[in-house]
Amino acid sequence: MHRENGVSISILTLMPQQRLISLDVLRGLTVMLMIFVNNGAGTQIFSPLRHSRWNGMTLCDLVFPFFLFMVGVSTYLSLRKSNFAWSAKTLRKIARRTALLFLIGLTINWFDMACNGSPLDLAHLRIMGVMQRIALCYGATAFVAILSSKVPQRLHLIPWLIAVLLIAYSLLLIIGGGYDYSSATNLLAIVDTHILGYDHLYHRSPVDPEGLLSTLPAIAHTLIGFWVARLTIGKQGSHSTQNTVRMFLLAGAMLVVSGIILTLLLPLNKRIWSPSYVLTTCGLASFTQGLLVYLIEDTRQTASFLNKDKGRAWTFFLIFGSNPLFLYVASEVLAISLGAAGIKDAVFAGLQTIITNGYWASAAYATLFVLLHAAIGYPLWKRHIYIKI
Repeated sequence: MHRENGVSISILTLMPQQRLISLDVLRGLTVMLMIFVNNGAGTQIFSPLRHSRWNGMTLCDLVFPFFLFMVGVSTYLSLRKSNFAWSAKTLRKIARRTALLFLIGLTINWFDMACNGSPLDLAHLRIMGVMQRIALCYGATAFVAILSSKVPQRLHLIPWLIAVLLIAYSLLLIIGGGYDYSSATNLLAIVDTHILGYDHLYHRSPVDPEGLLSTLPAIAHTLIGFWVARLTIGKQGSHSTQNTVRMFLLAGAMLVVSGIILTLLLPLNKRIWSPSYVLTTCGLASFTQGLLVYLIEDTRQTASFLNKDKGRAWTFFLIFGSNPLFLYVASEVLAISLGAAGIKDAVFAGLQTIITNGYWASAAYATLFVLLHAAIGYPLWKRHIYIKI
C-alpha cells in the first residue's frame, strides 16, 4: 500500500485536509445502501429493495446513479488541484486507474464463476458490470476534463457534450426500440450481442443493465456530477458555503423537474439508463448533497472533521465513505464466497428461527452484512487510511 505522509489515497477521494466531508457522508450512505440492497436473502425481499423490473424507479434504483454522480463531483475536486492542466503523466494516471477499475470488475465476475465451479469457462465470462461502468464513466469524464483544456472554451464544452450524449441516446431509444422488453427487437441488446457476444452478457433482463450503449448516458450522468461541482463548489472552493448549498439545491431542483417532464416521452428506466432517469437521479443526488453541505459543512465551520464531537453523528457513514470502492469490492467478494460455501443459507436459516417473517429476516441478514463491512472499514477510518486503487 502506497502512503503519503502516512495516509494512502483512494482514486476518488482527496487528501484529508481537502475533503468535502458532506461528499464522504453521501458517498458512505450510498455505498452502505448498495451493500444492503445487494445482499438480501431468500425470495421475500421488500419491493423498494429490489430493482424495478423495467419502467419505474425504486429506492434500490437510486444507489448506483448517486454514486456515479459523486464520481463526477470527486473527479472535479481532484483535477482542479492541477487546474485541469494537460500532461502526459496525468493522462497515464487516468488510463491506469480506468484499466485497473475495469480489471477489478472483470475479476469479480470471474471469481463468481470460479466459486460456482467454472474457473476456466472464459467463454461465458460476463464482460461488463458495476465496476466496469464506474471505470468507463470515470475515465471518460477525466479525459474530457483534461482534453478540454486544449481548446479555447475549456470546460464550457462539457454541458454541450452532455446535451449531445443525452439527445443522441434519446433518438437511439426511440428509433431502436430501446423500451422494448425483448432482446430480439431492443437495439441495446442487439448491439451488446453483436459486439460482446450473447454468452458474455447479463441474462436476467432483456438488456444488460451495464451494456455498451447505455454507458453513453451513464457518462453524461457522471459529467453532470462534474459540471454541478464546478458550478456549486467553484475553483479552489471559492464559493461560500451558503452559496454552495443554494447552488446544489437549485441544480437539483432544475434537474429533477427536467427529468420528470422528460418522463412524458421517455419513462424512467434504470435497466436502459434512460435520459429521464439520468436527469431525475442526478437532481436527487444534487439536492441531497446540498442538504448535507448545509447540515455538515455549514455548521462545522472551521472545525476539523476528525474532531469526535463534530463528526460523531456521521461516523457510520464516514466509515463507508472514506473507502467506498474497497468496501464495495469486499462486499462482492464476501457475498460470492459466503454464498458458494453455503454460509449465507445457514445464517439466513438461523435468522428465520428467530424472525419468522421472510421479508424482515432478509432485511436482518442484509443488515448483518452491512455491519460486518462497517467492522472492516472502521479501523481504516479510525487510522485515516484510504486504500489506493
